[in-house]
Amino acid sequence: MINLEKGQRVNIELQRFTIGLGWDTNESSSGDGFDLDASAFILGENRKILADEYFVFYNNLKSPDGAVEHTGDNLTGEGDGDDESLKVDLSKINSQATEICFVVTIHAAVERKQNFGQVHNSFIRIYNTDTNEEILKYELEEDFSVETAVEFGRLYKKSGQWKFEAIGVGQKQGLQEYLNKYN
Repeated sequence: MINLEKGQRVNIELQRFTIGLGWDTNESSSGDGFDLDASAFILGENRKILADEYFVFYNNLKSPDGAVEHTGDNLTGEGDGDDESLKVDLSKINSQATEICFVVTIHAAVERKQNFGQVHNSFIRIYNTDTNEEILKYELEEDFSVETAVEFGRLYKKSGQWKFEAIGVGQKQGLQEYLNKYN
């Protein structure tokens, strides 16, 4: 198993694997629970979504090509291990796809006065779907004091080989900012 640092890249040798995302949250000052959501943007050469259906999230659990499948929305994030997961099968991916970005956003962050400064123990990991063997893990160690959304990592294709890059970059505009960026 490889522990990645921010910006580090590694080849992904598997066709089928699962992206697990996890986090813990502090108590919210507003009394509202935290609802963090994992999303995947399947992009083409122009770094834009192939089509609206290639934005995979809690309201669209599967990409049209069947290559990315969200296992469902976790409304609390309680407990150890992965809070949300996305199954990936690169053998099915649309031939125009060159990148898959994995983003975690805080649902209703502005209304609930929540941000990633109240989130800790965040990670993204890749494991073999069939054997559960963990292949890599990237733990976000930055202090995101005002951000409401973070791009945890991305898969990208270079010279026919899929690679994973640990990103760990946050921003303040939530999911809408990513929708604007990738549409």
